[in-house]
Amino acid sequence: MNFVERVSIKDIIRDLELEVVYMPDDKNDYYVYSQDLNRPGLQFAGYFEYFVHERIQIVGKAEYEYFSYMDKETRRKTLDKFFSYEIPALIVSRNLEVNEDVLEFAKKHNRIILSTKRNTTRLINKLSNYLDDRLAPFSTLHGVLVDIYGVGVFIRGESSVGKSETALELVQRGHRLVADDAVEIRRIDDTILVGQAPKVLENFMEIRGIGIIDIKSLYGVGATKSSKKIDMIVYLENWNSETHYDRLGLDREYEEILETKIEKLVVPVKPGRNTAMILEVAAMNYRQRIIGYDAAVEFTNNLAQHIKK
Repeated sequence: MNFVERVSIKDIIRDLELEVVYMPDDKNDYYVYSQDLNRPGLQFAGYFEYFVHERIQIVGKAEYEYFSYMDKETRRKTLDKFFSYEIPALIVSRNLEVNEDVLEFAKKHNRIILSTKRNTTRLINKLSNYLDDRLAPFSTLHGVLVDIYGVGVFIRGESSVGKSETALELVQRGHRLVADDAVEIRRIDDTILVGQAPKVLENFMEIRGIGIIDIKSLYGVGATKSSKKIDMIVYLENWNSETHYDRLGLDREYEEILETKIEKLVVPVKPGRNTAMILEVAAMNYRQRIIGYDAAVEFTNNLAQHIKK
């Protein structure tokens, strides 16, 4: 598992189009380490127990109005204590004016102050999603990721087993390529993995005997997808007559990626077997089970009733 341990404050300012109200000269390379945010209403009221100062601080209309009613001396004491903590940055929403005393103590303690015209809810949602994506645990794995009927299928297997060729046939059948050869996977929630192609490989595929092809150029924009949630893993392996393969589909196998279990199928490959069609069926069968119908269970129940009769 890999982690992006920090995000540059410069990146946040650029990507979220924030306005710099005050940036200390020695903070040009400052970084954010936490995905979470904090609204410092309790701190402005003077309560600093359990203050999560390592988070970006968001000031909205409620905090702003409450703080404006404080007497001057109390404000100054609170601001001095607030900025004495090493906060990554203070962001003021709704283009609210940053008062002189706030700037005074931000400069005293060398703290960053930013501003945005977005309302507080939209700012929190956008910034939370941004930090979740940038700071999420990630890993790069060998394989091919394809969107089949809306199901994210991660095709894995040994080199030259036919992963890219299978994916190419799926594209020709109207499905969409996400990534070939290397898949960057991020865990954006406790149970959600999202895969995408490294920028240098995006839309490209390697076919042995032909070389590199551009799927987007050959098949159109609809043949590719920038990212996709991984729903299932299909492991392709050369057919082995001595290996027992599941014939009913009752047994469930799982593979763990980034501490998240993903359902796994093992599909044997041999000449004359249409692997792309099998993956289409696997994706449709997965969707059926998600909505509550399991063909393997239904067959077993029917068989049990028949035997009973």
